[in-house]
Amino acid sequence: MPEPKQKSVTKTQNKVGRPTTYTPELAALICEQIGLGKSMRSVLKGDDMPAMSSVFLWLREHKDFSEQYARACEERTEAMAEDIIDISDESSRDFIETEDGRQIPNNEAIQRSKLRVDTRKWLMAKMKPKKYGDKMEIDNTHRIITPILGGATKDEKVIDQE
Repeated sequence: MPEPKQKSVTKTQNKVGRPTTYTPELAALICEQIGLGKSMRSVLKGDDMPAMSSVFLWLREHKDFSEQYARACEERTEAMAEDIIDISDESSRDFIETEDGRQIPNNEAIQRSKLRVDTRKWLMAKMKPKKYGDKMEIDNTHRIITPILGGATKDEKVIDQE
């Protein structure tokens, strides 16, 4: 008995997993989100986004993406400054109403807001130290200026170094 002819069936399988191929459009989307103030980790959370290791590889291999990413990081710093204003002005969760109707401070929400502001300030100082870092004055006269211990903060003791 002759064997039945088998039909040639070609299945096209959808790719499973995160994208690994660099495209300028995907790079622009990533940088846009970073420029709006998001972290790379939060931008890449979606299943349609590449793994962080792929993005780091792209940064090394694609100069245009590397430059675009650097600009996005600078923009993110400015977005953080805007966040600080919003976080500082938001007071809707600062008080809790008790069962008897009294308003008491919501210390957890207040401390969380303080942490959010402080974290952004610290990151901004690291990312853009010339603009947001602590200002340091250097006295080039070979003198060390130190506050007198236990005294008022305005009092200073000058020690000549010669």
